[in-house]
Amino acid sequence: MDTLVGTAPVNVPVTLRRLYFLRFAFAAVWAALLFTTADTLGTLTATLLVVYPLFDVACAIVDIRSAGTSGRSARALYLNIALSALTGVGLAFAATSGIPAVLRVWGAWAVTAGIVQLVVGAVRRQLGGQWAMIASGAISTLAGASFFAQAGATGASLRNLAGYALLGGVFFLVSALRMGRTARA
Repeated sequence: MDTLVGTAPVNVPVTLRRLYFLRFAFAAVWAALLFTTADTLGTLTATLLVVYPLFDVACAIVDIRSAGTSGRSARALYLNIALSALTGVGLAFAATSGIPAVLRVWGAWAVTAGIVQLVVGAVRRQLGGQWAMIASGAISTLAGASFFAQAGATGASLRNLAGYALLGGVFFLVSALRMGRTARA
């Protein structure tokens, strides 16, 4: 079966909901930390940049294992794991080259991860709360293109990455809350 609904255990919405709350909390803390260090590309900022996609890898692994995901959703999540792992490595190297290089790597990741999130949200739409994931994927794709463009501008900054992460976290929060509402309905 190609959708999560036909193959997932009954507790999938509960598991995803918890994961989405965790992703919101992580994004909020991460964004606050990055915002305070975004003016320089030092060790702390570089570490934060690498940790974010690696956290995404861990979340996708938890998602796959706990949800018993199969079909298009699983393939998209495995693709997301590969993209995020490569991004973590890419950001480690980009951080040694400066903010424009970081923005290019982050932008490419945001575009590709946004497309993956769109697919997963569309496949899971029957679970409820997935409209936020679909919107987040679309915004991520547009934001990624924007980061790539910012890399060529003078005075490129990492501050927008903090806002991007926080907005993404808010979408996870909305999705978690909507999933809870759907489960009670």
